[in-house]
Amino acid sequence: MTDIQIYHNPRCSKSRNTLALLNDKGIEPEIILYLETPPDAATLRTLLGKLGMTPAQLVRKGEDAYKALGLGADSGDEQLLAAMASHPKLIERPIVVRGERAVLGRPPENVLDLLG
Repeated sequence: MTDIQIYHNPRCSKSRNTLALLNDKGIEPEIILYLETPPDAATLRTLLGKLGMTPAQLVRKGEDAYKALGLGADSGDEQLLAAMASHPKLIERPIVVRGERAVLGRPPENVLDLLG
């Protein structure tokens, strides 16, 4: 059992590279395929707290769903959380969690901060 989780999208090169970096360090994280089992708004709030980010910082603004849902700079936190929970492609990836801390694997080397 590992104490590290990765919110992973196997189709994303940054996500694959982050997972490979963890594996190269001898770490087999719990892999959460968030597109198949999306986190709910409460889980997203917890992740944001661990990341030290706001919903606006975690949402992928370039995704078609962002525009289709009418989201923009004036969208509130709850609206963004609901959108990410119902359209997980909007969640920036990968997110790596260890205990009460989390980092965004962009670039993948960010995860090294969790390992020290």
